[in-house]
Amino acid sequence: MAALVMVAAACGGDDDDGNGAAGDEDVSGSLSVLGIWAGQEQASFQAVIDSFTERYPNVSVSYNSAGDNLPTVLRTAVDGGNPPDVAFIAQPGTIQQFADDGALQPIEFARDDLVENFGESIADIGTFNDTLYGVLFKSANKSLGWYNTQVLEDAGVEPPTTIEELEQGAQTIAASGVRPYSIAGADGWTLTDLFENIYLRTAGPELYDQLANHDIPWTHPSVVEALERMRVFIGNPQLIAGGAGGALQTDFPRSVTQVFSDPPEAAMVFEGDFVAGNIANETNAQEGDFGVFTFPEIDGSPPVVVGAGDIAVLFRDSPAGQAFMRYLTTPEAAEAWASRGGFLSANQNLDPGVYPDDITRQIATDLADAETFRFDLSDLAPPEFGGTPGQGLWQKLQNYLRNPANPQAIAQAIERDAARAYR
Repeated sequence: MAALVMVAAACGGDDDDGNGAAGDEDVSGSLSVLGIWAGQEQASFQAVIDSFTERYPNVSVSYNSAGDNLPTVLRTAVDGGNPPDVAFIAQPGTIQQFADDGALQPIEFARDDLVENFGESIADIGTFNDTLYGVLFKSANKSLGWYNTQVLEDAGVEPPTTIEELEQGAQTIAASGVRPYSIAGADGWTLTDLFENIYLRTAGPELYDQLANHDIPWTHPSVVEALERMRVFIGNPQLIAGGAGGALQTDFPRSVTQVFSDPPEAAMVFEGDFVAGNIANETNAQEGDFGVFTFPEIDGSPPVVVGAGDIAVLFRDSPAGQAFMRYLTTPEAAEAWASRGGFLSANQNLDPGVYPDDITRQIATDLADAETFRFDLSDLAPPEFGGTPGQGLWQKLQNYLRNPANPQAIAQAIERDAARAYR
């Protein structure tokens, strides 16, 4: 079960033949790496470092964990003139600030490897000011629905592939005596994830990017349409565990556990691959008691994924640093962590067989096969708008969950907050 927290990948090469065999001993030096990972994740990342130093025996790599304080620790180090060689950053806005300050080193030398193995969509994630600065190494897939298999079987419902199938299935599940949806309304970020999945499928990636940059207002017709579509999930309180009021008192962990309680309070919950960790650690569900499906397509939308992840950036240029950044685009780097569990990658060339279980392989395949990957929109916005409890997008979507009658009014309220935050 612990393996279900996720897996990995990447591809490319350090030499003309791409296998890193020739000339690797000619690269030497030392590298300092900063990230958030501690405990088991740090041990898994050390396996990646060990794999790298096996190929580059004359490079010494030291890793330090800054935990959740990484942006502050990193800013202090950069301002003090002593940045690490490499850092893994989960917030694109932080990377943008460092790029604007001229603190980052371009990694255009790795573009061909990155595009070949991850695609243009992932290369775009690491591109700031029209320059490639980052490699999305550890990913998260937030375009998933998790379900109680017994509830769906008892209702005679198959996991949905389209929004129409979801609507029909929800009615059937409700008729069987179980509320179909578990919603963590107390945590505004889960509502932004739900909106983002709908918006990317209905509006497409170009408008998604424009909205993330506030190049179009939140009163744009595409936003109103997505909010209207969101009513599939929140429009009928009889389909939500606890109703709208109960959902607004439900935090994310509780939204997972109530799907797998005995008796279950809901049939399914929509959130990322990290739900697996909650199932493993906070419920009695065993293999076969739960399943996962891709967020349903809307009006024939192509495969897309809303996600997040840790982006590697280079602060100090050196042959060793370039070798390390290119190595992060190889399947060997990903496999070193993937085989241990707790890792997911968007690498299209990673053998799915390295993942430890069927569900992880399914989620990873969704990620790798997606035609479009977009970073969590709220993480791209100013924090006071996109990531602060009790205000901005989080609060307005909670208000919408409380009263989903008027999507136009909610769009107007969101736009007022966005206009202040994006000044």
